[in-house]
Amino acid sequence: MFWSEALGYRCHGTFGQCWPLLPDASGNEPWLVLQQVSEPKSGKNRMHLDIRVADLDDEARRLEALGARRVSDKTFGTGNSAWFVMADPEGNEFCIVRHGD
Repeated sequence: MFWSEALGYRCHGTFGQCWPLLPDASGNEPWLVLQQVSEPKSGKNRMHLDIRVADLDDEARRLEALGARRVSDKTFGTGNSAWFVMADPEGNEFCIVRHGD
């Protein structure tokens, strides 16, 4: 599953047949429950995840190997932060972000 690999969470079973439960390895971070739906994404995400990373290019390549794609070809930034907009295999947008010191 894309999100368990992307976030380093493990799949801890399901609710029904299609809602994976993803707690992080430490058990301290929020649990994610991903609901599978039959219709394709239409419109803007109602929730947007930012994944903090050390190296944008390395992480973008890793996530692309898992099935993600870059939505933006350029890097955005403000202050000491930079980010890429990406989409998961189903088209849900998220960012990978590098925060400077």
